[in-house]
Amino acid sequence: MKLMPKITIYDRYIFKQVLIATCVAILLFIVVWIAPEMLLNTIKKALSGEYTMKLAVIVLLCEIPLILGKAFPVGLLLGALFTFDKLSKDSELTIFRAVGLSFRRILAPVLVLSFIVTGLCFYTCDKLIPKAEAVKAYVKDKHPSTQYIYTQKDSNNAPKLAVIVSEFKDGLMNDVIVLDFSQKIYTDVHQLSNIYSATLGEYKGDHWKLSDIKQYNISNDGIFTAIEHVDNMDILSGDTAKNVFTLMSYSTKREREITNSDLKSYISLLKKEELDEEYHYMLNKYFQRFFHPFVCVLLAIMGTLLGFSKPREQRVIGFTIAIGSIFVYYITLPFFDLLAEKGILPPLITALFPLIAFSICIVAFYKTKDL
Repeated sequence: MKLMPKITIYDRYIFKQVLIATCVAILLFIVVWIAPEMLLNTIKKALSGEYTMKLAVIVLLCEIPLILGKAFPVGLLLGALFTFDKLSKDSELTIFRAVGLSFRRILAPVLVLSFIVTGLCFYTCDKLIPKAEAVKAYVKDKHPSTQYIYTQKDSNNAPKLAVIVSEFKDGLMNDVIVLDFSQKIYTDVHQLSNIYSATLGEYKGDHWKLSDIKQYNISNDGIFTAIEHVDNMDILSGDTAKNVFTLMSYSTKREREITNSDLKSYISLLKKEELDEEYHYMLNKYFQRFFHPFVCVLLAIMGTLLGFSKPREQRVIGFTIAIGSIFVYYITLPFFDLLAEKGILPPLITALFPLIAFSICIVAFYKTKDL
């Protein structure tokens, strides 16, 4: 019993035709995505002297992996649709069916191509996009520095220490404020015992070191009793120091800037620190990293089905459905991200829903076609 069908002239012909059409669709998608605003802004910065020509080219090249992550499914859908629509109009599909080729056999070379593109899509999202974002940030010298706040709590979920970092870059921090909560519990006043304001802070691997510190001592009734100067002070130690620094570093990054392995570690850390909203959001994005590439397979099948048409059937119908499906897919992704973030739906469901929806569409189109 043969596990794989023999590769025929038909397979090579269909594979080549869909591949060419897919490449053209991907190229057009990249051009359309870059041309309106991205290219114009880069040209303006190059003409104003903010970018050199070399830097402008690098910035544009670094945008391509991000676009490719979206273009692969679109290209396969339109490539399969255009190819099979043309075959239908030229009555070639009628000939294929007349010589005994079933729909599944006709679909085989398209599926092979779709799995290849799925692998490319997965690699692009996991490796190329984070690498391109890192290069783009480096050449632009772009280091986002936003305020970060960490609160350390005891076993009773009461605050022990709050650390506020105004700016940070790599392992260096500026304007760090530490709120030290006393272990005593008062019924009528706050629990703050000391406030430290440090000019500089540094992550040392196993602890955080603060320098040039003003210490504000606070009495039980909330009055500053003394302001002292401290040269150096260590805060946060061991795994806590490492975990907080990791959380702070990733707080300025978007999901696409993180590889799969790092994203998995980050998600585990978010769960450990009980940062529920960020945990659900990132877990949803992690699942999407695996499910999104397989959208390529489903859209390739959908494009093939939409391409099966009668010789005089209007071509615009299939292309309208295809473009509408892509539009709905990408426009609803942020909505499902929000549902996952707020805990309304489990991240696995929000990430899996587009695949379920496309599968239902494929079944519906298959039943409506005379195959």
